[in-house]
Amino acid sequence: MSSQPNAQRQVYLDHSATTPVRPEVLAAMLPYFAGKFGNASSVHRWGYAAREAINDAREKVASLIEASPNEIIFTSGGTEADNLAIRGIAHARKSKGNHLITSQIEHHAVLHTFEALQKEGFEVTFVPCDKYGLIDPDDVRRAIRKDTILVSIMHGQNEVGTVEPIKQIGEIAREHGVLFHTDAVQSAGKIPIDVKDMNVDLLTLSSHKIYGPKGVGALYVRRGVRLTPQVTGGAHERMRRAGTENVPGIIGFGEASRLAKAELPEEAERLSKLRDKLIEGLLREIPDVALNGHPVLRLPHNVNVSVKYLEGESILLNLDRMGVAASSGSACTSGSLEPSHVLLAMGLSHETAHGSLRFSLGMSNTEEDVDYVLEILPPIVGKLRAMSPLGPGSGL
Repeated sequence: MSSQPNAQRQVYLDHSATTPVRPEVLAAMLPYFAGKFGNASSVHRWGYAAREAINDAREKVASLIEASPNEIIFTSGGTEADNLAIRGIAHARKSKGNHLITSQIEHHAVLHTFEALQKEGFEVTFVPCDKYGLIDPDDVRRAIRKDTILVSIMHGQNEVGTVEPIKQIGEIAREHGVLFHTDAVQSAGKIPIDVKDMNVDLLTLSSHKIYGPKGVGALYVRRGVRLTPQVTGGAHERMRRAGTENVPGIIGFGEASRLAKAELPEEAERLSKLRDKLIEGLLREIPDVALNGHPVLRLPHNVNVSVKYLEGESILLNLDRMGVAASSGSACTSGSLEPSHVLLAMGLSHETAHGSLRFSLGMSNTEEDVDYVLEILPPIVGKLRAMSPLGPGSGL
């Protein structure tokens, strides 16, 4: 049972975990739960209305990443889209080779999929990152072999916010005739994406990270790229993903994508200013705090810091009591006792990694929210450090 905030102010700073559904998005979805309830595969006016609405949403999602509508496959979310991309290409191209490349700092939807493919007999190279969580394109180049069939490197790192050099990695993959997938769940709608300019063959999207509903995502598949369906049972999504479409969810995803693209330049600039104010304040007001992730090549909404001598969970519980939502590591692993695999790959010690906090800003956040965090967090840290056996005076 979660604690209830005892402060009147409530500040949600966990937008990388999920975002609220925007009123405009909900309004677009509502008719398709009841009045316009048709199955998009049905051959009558109810089915036709659903199919037309899906086609309209497909155009909006495609526009967000400068793709063509027929290159978009709707899925149940980012995790399924990652699985479809990675397993679908691995199985479709197995006759050409069995070597795959990814990084050590991917989301578990990617990492666990590659680990499962290893058990099927595929060979996987996990390239490292530097202390900022940045992947060196030359490491990818050196890892490519004659039997390499797929490279998968995420666009915006979900925990520390580092933006990876996707265009350069895509160029390298294309030079070697290797397909390239990127997980853009955290970056889409936050920074500009052009799949053609970025040399991307497959790209993962998720609705609930951009103020759309949960339970719907998409995979961009460049025209001409063949992949093996992972969900079978019908001719839906051009025979690439079977199952009756989640019509209301897809409608919401489309509207969220439209709004995100229209507002991206202004919102990215606004969030970047809030992000920088929060980072500067945390580093100034709290001793022994370090920024995680690249200081410049960074998503506009992400702040990740390590608070030395403390565990992130104890800080989060105290923030929650004061009405502030944040996270430690990614939401998918927040219940784990293990430190972030991302921070460990970046070279942080187990102790320092355990003290990580991620604040992720969104459209509802203001300067007053940042000021509130900077007001309440220093005394929280001070109180917890005074009780901690790992404090700076402990000799440990």
